[in-house]
Amino acid sequence: MEKSAIHPYIPIIVGVISVAMSAIFVKMTNADSGVTAFYRMLFSILIMSPLFFFKYTHEVKKLSKRDWLFTTIAGIFLAFHFILWFESLNYTSVASSTVLVTLQPLFAFAGTYFFFKEKLSVKTIVSALIAIGGSVLIAYGDFKISGQALFGDILALIACALITAYLLFGQDIRKRLSLVTYTFVVYGVSTITLFFYIVLKGESFGPYPAQEWMWFVLLAIIPNLLGHTLFNWALKWVSTNVISIAILFEPVGAAVLAYFILGEYLNASQIIGGTVVILGIMFFIIDYEKVKKIFFKVFP
Repeated sequence: MEKSAIHPYIPIIVGVISVAMSAIFVKMTNADSGVTAFYRMLFSILIMSPLFFFKYTHEVKKLSKRDWLFTTIAGIFLAFHFILWFESLNYTSVASSTVLVTLQPLFAFAGTYFFFKEKLSVKTIVSALIAIGGSVLIAYGDFKISGQALFGDILALIACALITAYLLFGQDIRKRLSLVTYTFVVYGVSTITLFFYIVLKGESFGPYPAQEWMWFVLLAIIPNLLGHTLFNWALKWVSTNVISIAILFEPVGAAVLAYFILGEYLNASQIIGGTVVILGIMFFIIDYEKVKKIFFKVFP
């Protein structure tokens, strides 16, 4: 496989910052969860359409029946991930919801091991446990002892499993397709899925005030086109495990944003847990052999 011109970790970091803003935008909307998800995906593919139809339509012919099946499954998983996660934000806090929805290593490590036969190093397992432990600490001070909050937590956890499945099904196909083609097709499947979901549930497509449309567009541009699209790009160069570890940054950023924008209190356990998450991620991504070489060059 050819080498990436940009180090994959750079787009992943930008993607994490972008998706961290997603929960804030969703909290600001008043539309139903399915509607919010639908317009997020619809505006994403509308923005991408000129580029796709001008330059990339020929790649669709390369898709095999298996590719279409996996892409369709990935798109459906992505659609229901958004529905359940957006709905969870109606019952629990930004911090709790984003922590649970980003506990992907628990699912990704098992998925890549069983489906792709990827070996898990001791370093990978330890770093994941550290990061997951930090996520639990973030959630600890925010969990409410109530049926409503518990329901929101369960929705977020299911949404976590779905986004991991979406990444796993896309990992193999992404290595053979361009970023634009893969993203456009998957987002298109998600949009169609969400359309029928809204129709079946009897939710309203509109009209909505101008401010609602602004949040829909921002959700499409920032978390989707800058966030999930960058993750899709990175799948060509790194494992799903790498992205799942990095996404654990999301609850840290989301909790901070929720404090300043929504006034959601950031308690001590969230601050300590956020620090632990960052340490876990750093432990995973740092190449200690390279660090040793640099250290001994500077201090022979």
